[in-house]
Amino acid sequence: MTDDEKDQRVRPGLPRPALGALSGALAGFAALAVAELVAAAVRPQSSPVIAVGGASIDATPAAVKDWAIRHFGTNDKLVLQLGILAVLAVLALVSGALAVRFQRVGTAGVLLLGGIGAAAATTRPDSTGFTDALPSVLGAVAGALFLHVLVGRLTAPARAKAGEPGTTSGEAAGPSPAGWDRRGFVLAAVSAAAASAAVGGVGRSLNASHGKDAVASRDKVVLPDPGSPAHPVPKRAGVRVAGTSPFVTPNTSFYRVDTALVVPKVDATAWRMRIHGRGVRRPAAYSFDDLLRRELIARDITLTCVSNEVGGPYVGNARWTGVRLADLLAECGVKPPPRGGRADQLVARSVDGMTIGTPVEDVMDGRDAMLALGMNGEPLPFEHGFPVRMVVPGLYGFVSACKWIEDIELTTFASYDPYWVKRGWARKAPIKTQSRIDTPKPFARPEAGTVMLAGVAWAQHRGIDTVEVRIDDGRWQEAHLAAEDTRDTWRQWSLPWKATKGSHTLTVRATDRTGTVQTDRRTRTVPDGASGWHSVVVTVE
Repeated sequence: MTDDEKDQRVRPGLPRPALGALSGALAGFAALAVAELVAAAVRPQSSPVIAVGGASIDATPAAVKDWAIRHFGTNDKLVLQLGILAVLAVLALVSGALAVRFQRVGTAGVLLLGGIGAAAATTRPDSTGFTDALPSVLGAVAGALFLHVLVGRLTAPARAKAGEPGTTSGEAAGPSPAGWDRRGFVLAAVSAAAASAAVGGVGRSLNASHGKDAVASRDKVVLPDPGSPAHPVPKRAGVRVAGTSPFVTPNTSFYRVDTALVVPKVDATAWRMRIHGRGVRRPAAYSFDDLLRRELIARDITLTCVSNEVGGPYVGNARWTGVRLADLLAECGVKPPPRGGRADQLVARSVDGMTIGTPVEDVMDGRDAMLALGMNGEPLPFEHGFPVRMVVPGLYGFVSACKWIEDIELTTFASYDPYWVKRGWARKAPIKTQSRIDTPKPFARPEAGTVMLAGVAWAQHRGIDTVEVRIDDGRWQEAHLAAEDTRDTWRQWSLPWKATKGSHTLTVRATDRTGTVQTDRRTRTVPDGASGWHSVVVTVE
């Protein structure tokens, strides 16, 4: 056996396609790290993962979005980003494996991924122009260069040192019998990984600090006392039953359902909002300070997301502080359609490009529709729309609750379809009368005896009149209703139940102030909200 053969037997190593795949993974890591750093200089939303994620959300059918929210809840955005990273990892592995034999093909694959990211970034509704393509483009170029260097070490023979297998004493160093540069590859791979980790870490740190001016502007906000304060919450508005949702939902617990993969951080000192469009006789623009100087109102209002399944968690009650939206529209010369107004739809636009359409008549019919600046006694949290968002009692959020608002255009339903309408949701969506059992939880195992049943019911802008509970197929029993705050808030309810051993089905329904009884007909959330009775099954021991 020759010295060359012995060397190959004792040092077989990984097959080159596997090493090529590893090279592709390292190149992909480098590409994302460089893109992250460049995005810190451009804006976080231009990151390829964020841009592609946003484009994916826009292209996803409504039923799939609804499924994701139902199964992943507020973690749906994290799941999407992890999915994108997984796909990118697979494509990087394939590109690397191909590059061992077809180097140009592998390199082209990395550059193609960069092109996809660039296209997604520059076609987003909130794109600021060609600069949004820079993170994807420069990241792809860096990844392609790394792949070229690493694969080059796999295809170019190393120079063996004198005295090593394959050379004789006095013989000059020559090509390694293994056929590729092990030392060079390992050195290049480790260097690439270390450099990528460092660059990516710096990029993540810079992106995390993005929006310091916005944070500082929020910290300086002092909300004036409202000229029209909310009435004190009745002392008996909440039931004293463990497991029931608090009457006022804390800001940190309030649900968040939107399409923003990166929460916009808007500097309140630079924020502006326009009101313009059809039937606007006096277009106007407002700063944050302009709104603070106006008379503020404070109101307790329960919001509900249209993606809330029967018995779901996407409903919350808060005290909102803001400016009456109807007053601003009236000052601009806007009239509702019943009074001869030319526009029947108000389209609110967010800084991230979201568009939400709201009936003008609902905004101007006397309800407490507002541009909210505060939530539960503090400036809006960034996650909930700082500096300004819309709140309209009685309407699902997808037709009323525009966060990070910067533009209001008056138009008609016939001439413009907002974001969600284009994806199969309804143009108009008043909140349906609903109720929920908070305790006991599904599949609970309470002991026989008196068990307190409790929960919440809501029918914003109509109010809740009665709540009834049924045990198995028995008669409906009227529950005790806690005191009503306003017709725009939910009401808590409770009922003592003499529980007997065995499995039981508990069902709840509500009747609103118009006399409408909550329907038992089950519908999904698309296109205008779920309906049906909420039931839980428990086993009494």
